[in-house]
Amino acid sequence: MQPSHNAERRRFMKTVGLGTAAAGAAAAVGHVTLAQADTAPVKNKKPTVNYRETDHVRAYYASLRD
Repeated sequence: MQPSHNAERRRFMKTVGLGTAAAGAAAAVGHVTLAQADTAPVKNKKPTVNYRETDHVRAYYASLRD
């Protein structure tokens, strides 16, 4: 008597095996990249001021209060 073959089960097992291998490879590559990463030197330590409350910004805020 021959055992029955289930194609769906084989496909599932292949997917699980490939997924596990891919996850392990991604973890290994990500770990190496993070370990070798250097921090960029800080050139300008003075904080920049990017926000300015101008007239049109004040008008917008006033419209929100109404």
